[in-house]
Amino acid sequence: MYQVNLLNEQSTIIQKIKSFDYILLFCILVLGIISTLTMYSTDGGVILYHSQSHIFKFLTFFPMMVFFSFFNIRFWHFFGYIFYFIILLFLIWASLYGIKVSGSQRWINLYFINLQPSELMKIAIILCLAKFYHRVQLDQINSFKNIIISITVLILPIMLVISQPDLGTSILIALSGLVVMWLAGLNIKYFLYSFLTLLISMPFVISFLKPYQKLRILTFLNPDRDPLGAGYQIIQSKIAVGSGGLTGKGFLKGTQSYLEFLPEKRTDFIFTLFSEEHGFVGSVVLLLIYIIIIYRVLKIGSISRSNFAKLYCYGFASAIFLYVTVNMSMVLGLLPIVGSPLPIMSYGGSSMLATMIGFSIVMSAKINHNQLIG
Repeated sequence: MYQVNLLNEQSTIIQKIKSFDYILLFCILVLGIISTLTMYSTDGGVILYHSQSHIFKFLTFFPMMVFFSFFNIRFWHFFGYIFYFIILLFLIWASLYGIKVSGSQRWINLYFINLQPSELMKIAIILCLAKFYHRVQLDQINSFKNIIISITVLILPIMLVISQPDLGTSILIALSGLVVMWLAGLNIKYFLYSFLTLLISMPFVISFLKPYQKLRILTFLNPDRDPLGAGYQIIQSKIAVGSGGLTGKGFLKGTQSYLEFLPEKRTDFIFTLFSEEHGFVGSVVLLLIYIIIIYRVLKIGSISRSNFAKLYCYGFASAIFLYVTVNMSMVLGLLPIVGSPLPIMSYGGSSMLATMIGFSIVMSAKINHNQLIG
């Protein structure tokens, strides 16, 4: 009897391994290798603190992602609300007792990592709302009660993140949540009314922004107004991207980076360094990898039988699209600088951890795509 059970367990594990989306897995691995080489380049062609830390985190979080993929999709459904409330408590803790850096209080010291809960909330909000709308009947989605509940779920973390302050991340959390609400079937008229209200109240909202946030908007509209101050970062970013040309200057030959003209080259502006070294061709290849990843996530959502898995996969794919679009638009001067990391590419443990957890839930949905959740 024991041998039969053991054989059944081995057979189940083998079936799960066969059910992996290996194209998605391969793209994530390739993206991790590209990010490691780019981080190595930011350290001047030697393995220093940032490249060593980035390699260690990827080699830790990638196997963790594969391990979490074996969890049944029902586990993630059960854990949806719990995960949201845990991260919400972390946000409160960060706001009260967190590590303060450059005027922002966003991190919690967990000894092995300085955790930024707002990055994990990007995943938690999608998971929580996917679970909430999973059981809501289509004709009840636009009821006053359900709209109030979903908006409350969305507003709480946004307010906490804004207070840190981190306007950029709060906007990304809001967009991720709104996408899930729209995919669930919320009437488009509510989005139109909200957008019109936002436009009308824009002067009032701007008056509440902090001076550095107002400066970012003014710099976006006219970077040359302060070329050696607020506009320096975006001007140098454009120069670096443009100097890459068609095929780039070559690996480890990005002058803007090595001559230290480009600040924040490891985090939000990692794409700038990559584009300078590998040019338009390299940038297109990187963009294609992201497109394939988004397509594979959407495909997994389309074959999933449970509404929860569909909503989560569609929501997560939309979120990845938003993060990539906002980051690349930001470094090209098409959007104001909002502090949005490029998934997996940018340096940062919290961002990579959140992204890998997100992919593990997607992979779990793929392995268990025939399962219905009651």
